[in-house]
Amino acid sequence: MPLRLTSVAFLFLLSLSLHAQTDPLNSMQEYRIRQGLPNFFARLTSGGPVTIAYFGGSITAAPGGWRDQSVKWFQQQYPQAQIKQVNAGVGGTGSDLGVFRLRRDVLAQQPDLVFVEFAVNDGGPYVHQTMEGIVRQIWKANPSTDICFVYTVAGNMLPVLQQGQLWPTMLAMEHIAEHYGIPSVQLGMQVLALLKEGKLVFQGKQDQYPDKLVFSGDNVHPNTTTGHRLYTEALVRAMQQLRNNNHPLKHPLIAPYTKDNWEDAQLIAVKDLPRTGQWTDLSNSNDSVAIQFRQRFPSLVKSTQPGSSLQIKFNGRLAGLYDLVGPGCGGYEAVTDGQPAKLYPRFDRHAVYYRSHYFFLPLLDPGPHTIQLEVSAKKLDKMSILKAGDNQPGDLEKYNENACYAGWLLLLGSLTK
Repeated sequence: MPLRLTSVAFLFLLSLSLHAQTDPLNSMQEYRIRQGLPNFFARLTSGGPVTIAYFGGSITAAPGGWRDQSVKWFQQQYPQAQIKQVNAGVGGTGSDLGVFRLRRDVLAQQPDLVFVEFAVNDGGPYVHQTMEGIVRQIWKANPSTDICFVYTVAGNMLPVLQQGQLWPTMLAMEHIAEHYGIPSVQLGMQVLALLKEGKLVFQGKQDQYPDKLVFSGDNVHPNTTTGHRLYTEALVRAMQQLRNNNHPLKHPLIAPYTKDNWEDAQLIAVKDLPRTGQWTDLSNSNDSVAIQFRQRFPSLVKSTQPGSSLQIKFNGRLAGLYDLVGPGCGGYEAVTDGQPAKLYPRFDRHAVYYRSHYFFLPLLDPGPHTIQLEVSAKKLDKMSILKAGDNQPGDLEKYNENACYAGWLLLLGSLTK
């Protein structure tokens, strides 16, 4: 779940909305070219091997969607080039997790172009910092890698977008894009136009609207042949303009837009942390949950013993955990610098199945800190929690366990001894 402290996030969005009234970037344009994608198109034109990374949430991860469709278009336009795509989309996640997993999921593949799509899932107070951290990590690794921000839409955004204004997360991203000369593409402009003309229904079932395009079945995720197709067509229009610039350059790593950006974000395997109590290393086991998530968590540990803990000593300002939630999960009690413990449940209203998840502890003043994540003895009222969701519990036996899983430590800073 993206880093959202409700009251803080509300103030962030309110502040952006107030400033947006006079912000010159706060207008809907299908694309902004800026410095373009010169290195990417130079490699395509020369016929060299090209790697495109698609970095975002579930809209990007969706098979057959704008990601696959756009790769097909590039292949048709540049048949002599060997084009490889990297699917770095993870559903339900924003740029706050993205900045931590970037090196492993994207940069390790040495991409020539990175499409970044997080506008729908982002919403916390640190969008400037996380998006800038992504940009700076990419260009520190390789200043020849091109970046393009893409913005998808969701039903809750429509009242703002239909006024010709940007959703607050999009505007924050535009600030970063403008600062670094990064091109951006608004994938939903044609969606809004067709909606206004009465030719498109944003949410519904196709058989209920036989004479109209139905964008989405759930108000967020586009249908492959309608919503995703419209997204791809928008991206193609932008690419047809952007490819006019194919003169290679090295992107300069200029002074940061935000001094507290998250470029120092790193992902650290939890199995390498000091632990107390009983933990099981599931890395090479036949555990069904571990097997299901092995690609995302090549090393995964689990404990069912209350009081077992993970010990984190670091010099920095933020720590979090990339882990699992699910029917057999309980919760962590976190103690930071000796302060009273705070419970972080690893079970929610959707936890009828296992899925990857993440949480952050509160942002700290930069400096040395000690955090203990302890398996809580508190039993969650799981059936009451599930009542807030739309899923049927199914077999009740799978809820008996109160385990904690852990895969990656999310850290702004560095571990100390």
